[in-house]
Amino acid sequence: MKKIILAGLLLLSGATFAQRFPRNEVSINAFRNPSIGLEYRRNHVSVHGGYYPTIVSQNAEGASVTTSFIRAGLTYWFLPVGRKPNPSSFYASVSYVRGLDRDYENKNGVIGEAGFRWMVWKGLNLRIGAAVLAAPGQDIKLNPTPGISYSFTW
Repeated sequence: MKKIILAGLLLLSGATFAQRFPRNEVSINAFRNPSIGLEYRRNHVSVHGGYYPTIVSQNAEGASVTTSFIRAGLTYWFLPVGRKPNPSSFYASVSYVRGLDRDYENKNGVIGEAGFRWMVWKGLNLRIGAAVLAAPGQDIKLNPTPGISYSFTW
């Protein structure tokens, strides 16, 4: 049974790695992941930058409070899936953040994130991931990171 499972995984990984990313991609990120801003990918690596709102605390009444950051970083794209010209894929990223308000105002931090990007239709894509935020003097935070983007490739 182990050999059958291993053979299946090898076949799946071979089919997965046969899929290629377009050489260049520019994404307009409209909602949160990786930030509200722009991203440029070349082959398997992208750079991104923009405005990043996230919930890291609650007020005295228990309601969620959004904190704002400027975010810039690098993403590595891997395990493309599907047969579309620009395939869905997994990603891992690391980003520098600078707090704009609340407890993080003028504080530097770092975000590590991993997730999956689903290419829905043409350039429209949805992302879901999990991010870990670390900043001096603050507790480490783990947050979900949904996103909506539109990508152009060439």
